[in-house]
Amino acid sequence: MSAMDLAILWPTVALVTLIFAVWAVLLRQRFAHIAANRPTAADFANAESVGRYFRPVERPAQNLANLFEMPVLYFALVPLLILTGSASIAQVALAWVFVALRLAHTVIHIGPNTIRTRARVYIASCAMLFAMWLGFIIDLPIHAGARM
Repeated sequence: MSAMDLAILWPTVALVTLIFAVWAVLLRQRFAHIAANRPTAADFANAESVGRYFRPVERPAQNLANLFEMPVLYFALVPLLILTGSASIAQVALAWVFVALRLAHTVIHIGPNTIRTRARVYIASCAMLFAMWLGFIIDLPIHAGARM
């Protein structure tokens, strides 16, 4: 494993840490909500009633779900970068920017939830991920030829 292969893993570890941190916030808020608002059987009768019951603390759950949407493409790309030897300094830099933007998106979403700012950060993170994939696709023939 090259130094760049190892370097691309650190933003990946950071993103996984963010996902577990959001999950912990979700659990803490839900348990506090349950303790303060004892649920009834009707509160858990179906998905709609569960949604209504947890509505006051739903943003961490929404954010956690969001962390399994576009980031799936990131998690798919990292092994491909390592496998093909394409984990360049540019890819590592883009990965760190992507993860930093995902962190900013999470802080905004769970915190003040300013929609315009959150949307801009989200779009910027998607642009970083697109740039990573585009770079991989452009470099693929170079790295594939070197491995033949």
